[in-house]
Amino acid sequence: MTPAPDKTPGFCRDCLAEQKGEARRCITCGSPRLVRHGELYRLTLAHIDCDAFYAAVEKRDNPELADKPVIIGGGKRGVVSTACYIARIHGVRSAMPMFKALEACPQATVIRPDMEKYVRVGRQVRALMQDLTPLVQPLSIDEAFLELGGTERLHHDPPARTLAKFARRIEKEIGITVSVGLSYCKFLAKVASDLQKPRGFSVIGREEAVEFLAPRPVTTIWGVGKAFAATLEADGIRTIGQLQQMEENDLMRRYGSIGQRLARLSRGIDDREVHLNDAAKSVSAETTFFDDISRYDDLVPILRNLSEKVSWRLKKNDIAGQTVVLKMKSADFKTRTRNRKLEDPTQLADRIFRVGLELLEKETDGTKFRLIGIGVTDLGDATRADPPDLIDRQSGRRAAAEAAMDKLRDKFGKNTVETGYTFGSSKRDH
Repeated sequence: MTPAPDKTPGFCRDCLAEQKGEARRCITCGSPRLVRHGELYRLTLAHIDCDAFYAAVEKRDNPELADKPVIIGGGKRGVVSTACYIARIHGVRSAMPMFKALEACPQATVIRPDMEKYVRVGRQVRALMQDLTPLVQPLSIDEAFLELGGTERLHHDPPARTLAKFARRIEKEIGITVSVGLSYCKFLAKVASDLQKPRGFSVIGREEAVEFLAPRPVTTIWGVGKAFAATLEADGIRTIGQLQQMEENDLMRRYGSIGQRLARLSRGIDDREVHLNDAAKSVSAETTFFDDISRYDDLVPILRNLSEKVSWRLKKNDIAGQTVVLKMKSADFKTRTRNRKLEDPTQLADRIFRVGLELLEKETDGTKFRLIGIGVTDLGDATRADPPDLIDRQSGRRAAAEAAMDKLRDKFGKNTVETGYTFGSSKRDH
């Protein structure tokens, strides 16, 4: 139940004074930077994103640039890495070719990226995040998810106020600004942090989630880029509200594993937790054989089993990898490592296995192997993983079948269902 207007929790982001009533300015300091929400003090999951990070660091280090448009990028044949908000007003966007950016904003100051400096500042921001909670899951150099549940006793404040203090501390101690999104799940926390940039603080509660999402374009959902949005539009689907009217099974039949994501995120259902995955460089699984194996047909089911183990770990930790790595050790203890980088990150056993098979085929030349392993590197958040494959039309069906198997395994155990590749292999002695 939504609280009455005069009882809606709120505070001033500048002086932190609690607010009563619906005044548009702080009753203590007069600031218009107020945050009010019925669920404000019940939400604990946040997404923090530095505002125009590279450009903000450069402006901090050169105050003469404060009121000027700044573009971080390469030469005329390069692309824009970051543009400050003044340059964005002129139409400059990240990944835009530099010549187009300079056509849109010829008066801009162009600065080549200084990644060493940006990494150093990013680590300072990360350290302050970790002062708030040990549950910090970085997504990139300048953004992260934080789970602040249970930190009230430590900070003597609910998470919302702790985050507001954090944003002020970043400005004072590091000299850049951040935007905060506060919600009950990762998806909506990320959406919220984009709503009022720069220096934003937005809240999306559970009670309003479905209504909030309904009018928004399908591209609001992670993993729905221009290409997939065009596919959805060809099917007459433009808004999240239209997805809300469709059954999950129908969406999975149409679009494979991403159909499940569409069904759940469109309704604000996202049970992924904040994980400490930043230390992981790779996810892999391997096995050593009791007897050496040389035949391709004998190695295939073992590779499939290992691929499923890797996939399960990726899905459990909400991460994906973009490079598949095959490892083989011969009977004379010589190691072969082969890898292939994918166009998009994956967490699907099917994709990992199929790439692994292609790599394996070239190595089965009669050599006897005592060990085989499969894994992925180039890890990142799973939100951009496994978009629909417009060339391999069957991949969507295989992904949907894998999602169905995952459901059964989650409910009844890992050995409940097997593929044709692995059927009976668990009984073999490797």
